[in-house]
Amino acid sequence: RMPATMRMSRPLMVSTSMTRASEEMMTASLNVRPATGAAESERAAAVRAGMRIEQVTIGWMVIEAVVAISAGVLAGSVLLTAFGIDSVIELVSGGVLLWRLLTEARGGSLARVERAENRAAWVTGVALVLLCLYVVVSASAALLTGAEPDRSYAGIAIAVAAVLGMPILARRKRQIADQLNSAALRGDAACSITCAYMAGTLLVGLVVTAALGWWWADSVAALALLYWLGHEAREALQGARAGRGGCACSDDGCTV
Repeated sequence: RMPATMRMSRPLMVSTSMTRASEEMMTASLNVRPATGAAESERAAAVRAGMRIEQVTIGWMVIEAVVAISAGVLAGSVLLTAFGIDSVIELVSGGVLLWRLLTEARGGSLARVERAENRAAWVTGVALVLLCLYVVVSASAALLTGAEPDRSYAGIAIAVAAVLGMPILARRKRQIADQLNSAALRGDAACSITCAYMAGTLLVGLVVTAALGWWWADSVAALALLYWLGHEAREALQGARAGRGGCACSDDGCTV
């Protein structure tokens, strides 16, 4: 027979192990809840950061469009005018992305925003195709007629600002996109890099025109813009057909 002391210690051992198990379960549950809350808080902070960066982008695009189009018309520069019109087109996609982030911040449904994104992609794609046609016709006409644009120091200033500022915006957008795992924001970062390349093309054309007086440099640089404009138009139309936004994400692991 089992001694009395052993019979008494056995229930005590079972009770102790059950107590330890329950304590471990309580500790685990307490550890999970703060982690989940922290993750939600971090995501909410990233969404707010995304909203701020898009507000900065939209504000800059408004300034860029007004200055570039005004200076382009005054100087008779096809290159500068086309760059300004592209900024207006980019405002559409930037506005829809800001709406998307606002909707997520308020806990709303993204289904309606995604439909708007798709419509905006169609509008952007068609507008960019029309802009490409404008550049081809206007630049070709300027080359054939020998039209000489005036110097535009305002245009040079806006080009320098875009060359310096767009990569900074793109880098910040990528950081926030990684936090949110947002393909839309990564795509917008890609658009910002494209804008920087276009601004570099604009800067070269305007500086050569102003410094060397080569009347044809403006039209040739405008035609060079077609590389970037054509890429943007193709991405917007492909995105529209795929049911997403205009700027594509180069990361194969992107999700919405």
